[in-house]
Parts: sequence; structure tokens; C-alpha cells
Amino acid sequence: MKHLALGLALAAGLASPAAAEPVTVNLARFFGACENAGTDTKTSVGEACIIQSIINAASKEIPDVTVKTLPTDWGNYYDHVKAMFAAGNPPDIFVIHRSSIPEFASLGALADIGPDLKAAGIDTSDWTEGAKKAVTYDGKIVAVPMDFHANLWHVNMDIMKKAGLVKDGKPILPHSPEELLAQAKKVKEATGKDYLAADFSQFPIGVRLVLSLIWQQGSNIFDGDTATIDTPEALNAVKAITQLFDGGYANPKLNYADSQQEFLNGNAAVLVNGTWVVNEYTKQAENPDTGLKDYYVSDFPQLFGQPATWADNHTWAIPSTLKDQHPEKYKAALKVAAFIYNHDADWARTGHMAVRKSVLESKAYRDLPHRAEYVGTEKIAHDTPASPEYSKIQDALNRNLQSIWLTGKDPKKALAEAQNEVQDILDQ
Repeated sequence: MKHLALGLALAAGLASPAAAEPVTVNLARFFGACENAGTDTKTSVGEACIIQSIINAASKEIPDVTVKTLPTDWGNYYDHVKAMFAAGNPPDIFVIHRSSIPEFASLGALADIGPDLKAAGIDTSDWTEGAKKAVTYDGKIVAVPMDFHANLWHVNMDIMKKAGLVKDGKPILPHSPEELLAQAKKVKEATGKDYLAADFSQFPIGVRLVLSLIWQQGSNIFDGDTATIDTPEALNAVKAITQLFDGGYANPKLNYADSQQEFLNGNAAVLVNGTWVVNEYTKQAENPDTGLKDYYVSDFPQLFGQPATWADNHTWAIPSTLKDQHPEKYKAALKVAAFIYNHDADWARTGHMAVRKSVLESKAYRDLPHRAEYVGTEKIAHDTPASPEYSKIQDALNRNLQSIWLTGKDPKKALAEAQNEVQDILDQ
């Protein structure tokens, strides 16, 4: 009853005029650094600068609210945020993936913001069904959706043309592991370039690639409390990738930055990366000094029985302690979340897909560069089941896959060990 009474009181407070006292809101995000992002949300380029321009604009335009962006790097972002929670000093608002919401929400760390959204100016009827599902935990809305994102097939059309892999202005995509290998061989023979680049040695980009190929075979890496990694489907997925390394058509040692550089320098026909770089690569392709001249973006190809690609959502959450203990700051944080949400169309310029129906249906959104090339991605989006242990499971799988790619470990042995590690995590 105490929480209900407090929630009603806050809801009433949100409908009242803005707080008279200035409030500073500490905001945590990843997406990288951007110096001098300014407040023009319409012209900034790339994830880091677009989000920072929106945050800067929020700080400028919301009366009596100053937004302070906390320094965070992507690599240790969640460790940083968890440490802040553990120290009793969490950020007032922070970006969080849909896949990480169960971990935080299961501990009661996220505020139930559903009752306060209307007063904050957020119309949930404008959300896509996927967005509603992404931010709902145990029947409560615990975050504000910002986007839907997924892995794409980023293509250097000049290399593909030289290899005879373009038809009707579109890249010819492989439809099986055998076709993938044949295409890689064509590219190498025609151009001397690698066929595929991706981050296989740092962040879990390679994990997401393998997951997509597992899902394309109707399998997954766990089912409820049971790990299902040591399977023929997982082995097929791993072999589809390792055959490229074995043939000299891809480099398993590339990290995230180096894989992008290889693609932008014109040294790889395809880059596996997310929707978040479409805007950046579009601008890079306009630069005469960049090796990438003719850029195309495609849905992730179907190599097995059914289409699938890894996908997730970015959302914004507020700590439950802020709502319980600092109602004025909670109200200010919710205003910041609403401001970011209301700039969904600006954020979508990154390449991410919008979560508001009104934005998705707008001509301005449909006319964004390359948008028509991956309209099918949302229909093939996939992810692991929601789990509080997702980050641990992903880390375990990443370590074991890297042992295959970087040290030559036998794939069957690595998958068996990954199975045991993940089962231990699920048994905890």
C-alpha cells in the first residue's frame, strides 16, 4: 500500500507545473564519445553524436533540468552501472538493452514507470508491440523504448561487382554455408580482398552471428533451465564461419574497431555489424578518401532452413530508489526520458528502427538513406529467451567461441565446455 500511495502521489505531482528548484540529472549511456555534439538533433552524424546532441538539447530545453552525461565506455558499461548500484549511487537515468532488463528488474532495481508515462507526455498507444514487450517485466513497464536494432549485412558493392556477385543493382546473398564459401572464394580470386569482416575477438558480435545461424536451424542455446549449446545445429553454425577462416577469406583476430576499418578501407566485401552504423557508413562512403565508395545494406542472409538475425532494443530506465526516495529528481529523469523518446525520428537517423508507429509510418523515416534495403529485418528478428543470467551466458559463449577462432580449439570440445558453463550458470 505504501508503494501504491507513493505512486499515486507522484502521478499527481507529474501533472502539476514544473519543479521550481533546478535539478541535475545524472545520465549514463554507451554509444561512444562525441566532442562538441551541440544541440542540433537534425544534422549530427553517428550514434555518439546523435544521442549526445539529443541529450544536450534536453538539458537546454527542459526548464529547470540540467543533464550531466556520465563518462562510460561500452566495454565495461554494465559493470560500471552495476558498481554504481552496489555503491548506492546509481545514475538517475541510464540506457539499457532489452536483454539486460530481466537482470536488473529481477532485483527490483528498476522503477515501475508505467503509471507516470501519460503525465510525462509519453503515449504508449504509439508504441509497437515489440517495444511494449521489450520494456515490460512481470507486467510492469520499467523502461522507455528508444529503438529496435539488429545485425545487418553491410556490403561493399564495388568488390561484389568485381566478383560477379551483383544482380539488378543488389548484392547476391548466399543461401547456404556452401554458397557462402563459394562467394568468398570468388571475391578472393577476383579482388584479393577478404569476403567477410566482423569483430570475432572482442565484443560479442561473433556470438550474435553464430546465434543467428543456430536460430536459422530452429535451435537455441538454452531452453528454460537447460543449456542446449552442444548440438549439431551449433556445430553447423560454427563451421559455417570457421570455413572462412580456414580458407583465408576472413580474419578471426579483428576486433570491433579494426573490423570496421577493414571494411571502410575497402579490404572486405561484407561487414557483419548492426543497424547503428548505417548513418556513419553512409557519410564515410561520401568521403573520397575512404575505401568504401558504393555502400549497400542488406538483411542478414538465410543460410539454413529459416530466416533469423540477432536483434535487441535500446531503452531508458530509472532506478526504483530514485522514485521512492527523490520524487522531484525522478520526475526530472522521466522528463529527460520523454524528451529522448520524442526525438525517436532523430535517433532513427543512426540506422536503428523506430519504436513509435507514428515515426515508422512517416515519409521522412521511409526516405532515410538505405532504409528500403533492410525493411525485412524486423520480420526475421530473433533473440534468446529473456533471462536474468543473459550477460553471463553471453560472456561464456563468447569466451568459448573465441577459443575456437583465436587458438584453434576443437569446435566440438569448445561447445561441450560452453554447454557445461552455461548449465552451471542456469543452475545457480
